[in-house]
Amino acid sequence: MFSKVYSGTVLGIEGAVISVEADVSDGLPIFSMVGYLAGEVKEAKERVRIAMKNAGYHMVPKRITVNLSPADVRKEGTAFDLPIAISILAALGIVSDTSLDKTLIIGELSLDGSVMRVNGVLPIVYSARKNGITRCIVPSVNAVEGAAIDGIDVIGVNHISEVVDYLTNRKWIEPTYVDMTSIFEETNGQDEYDFSEVVGQGVAKRAIEIAVSGLHNILLIGPPGAGKTMLAKRIPTIMPELSFEESIEISKIYSISGLLNEDQSLIGRRPFRAPHHTITDAALVGGGKTVKPGEISLATGGVLFLDELPEFRRGTLELLRQPLEDRTVTIARTHGSYTYPTNFMLVGAMNPCPCGYYPERNLCNCTEHQVKKYLSKISKPFLDRVDIITEANKVDHKMLQKKVKEESSAIIRERVRRARKIQYKRYAEEKIYFNAQLTPKMIEKYCVLQEEEQKFLALMFEKMNLSARAYHRILKVARTIADLDDAECIGKKHLSEAVCYRSVDEKYWGDKEWNK
Repeated sequence: MFSKVYSGTVLGIEGAVISVEADVSDGLPIFSMVGYLAGEVKEAKERVRIAMKNAGYHMVPKRITVNLSPADVRKEGTAFDLPIAISILAALGIVSDTSLDKTLIIGELSLDGSVMRVNGVLPIVYSARKNGITRCIVPSVNAVEGAAIDGIDVIGVNHISEVVDYLTNRKWIEPTYVDMTSIFEETNGQDEYDFSEVVGQGVAKRAIEIAVSGLHNILLIGPPGAGKTMLAKRIPTIMPELSFEESIEISKIYSISGLLNEDQSLIGRRPFRAPHHTITDAALVGGGKTVKPGEISLATGGVLFLDELPEFRRGTLELLRQPLEDRTVTIARTHGSYTYPTNFMLVGAMNPCPCGYYPERNLCNCTEHQVKKYLSKISKPFLDRVDIITEANKVDHKMLQKKVKEESSAIIRERVRRARKIQYKRYAEEKIYFNAQLTPKMIEKYCVLQEEEQKFLALMFEKMNLSARAYHRILKVARTIADLDDAECIGKKHLSEAVCYRSVDEKYWGDKEWNK
């Protein structure tokens, strides 16, 4: 007999529906599986055979052939165990074919028949709904995750016998329900950090506000203990709350990485990822033997914080150049390519020299050669992809003693929200949302300068020996500053402030500093 069950796999961050076909016929007792299978899928036949036996289902000595189609898509992971078992049971007549109509099944099988957790349930269920499937049977520990998708019933199961009883109408299992409103209400509550806790650092706070408003990358330079990490950890608190669409995209990435908790259906807060400087290339960008998203994809929609930036291997930092430009990363393998989003805000922090106190010569013990060697770990092409470079100076003890009330994250977030709203409206007909995403052609259209502003920027271009990329980034930052001022045109004061965030670059990496 022949039967067919729908299952799913993950391609990049998107799910794909897979047909699991089983045929049981007379012949030598062979169990064969075909369909461009990875090693863990080929091993499924042993898990399925023993799980069915221990669950009380006798596998007759016949020729069993299982095909996973389409055959040109590589099947990876252990989520095919349960659908393979159910397709065989349907071919044997134990489960009716009609009960499998518009039903998708995923789950790993233990040898005793228990259904185990799998990764990637969220994108698979999302894809199933788009393909007209009305019901998904998933491991019970993944049920909350899958139930985040509206318009499809998600049935959580713990054992293969439970699945058979459900499909043969001997047992009713209530679909899992998740209250999405409560999820976002809980996550949008009181934040652990707040900008009101940061004393002083007015210049750095202003730079961060501009960076968040236009989704610009930012680099903080300052001595140890100045508060660079403290500032970085509070950046997500001034970002607007996640929309449902953003939450779905981020949650897909966390789902296929196995980072969603059993009771967590969606990511409700903006991610803050802070990898250590010893991180490998594959862990940062993505890849590995079994391809998975890296830290730059897990930071999508939020912040990627690289503390002690020069301590990262230079080659590792250079890998970020393309993802920072394209907002995606593609990992190619012999069996296919995987594309992941990298739509994050880069925040870097570093000391200006090995000891951390340059250019204060009364505190700094480094030679100019040591300082230059330390700073040269950050390449010019990498710096050109950072829109804002600012200093976080040491806070005076007198300021720490003053009872000055600092602005809260909520107040700053409201200004950021207004600036972003202007950008959403301006770029409604474009395929972008933020000023940082402007292409050179779009800059000509949306960053028009008057004659006085043009002369000023031309002077700065020559004086600071700017590259074309740095020139464009000054215009993008100036556009964001103008949006924060609710100004339709970019003025000279907006350009002046934007140029200031490139002058720090000249101070530390400019050739004239080393020719004194």
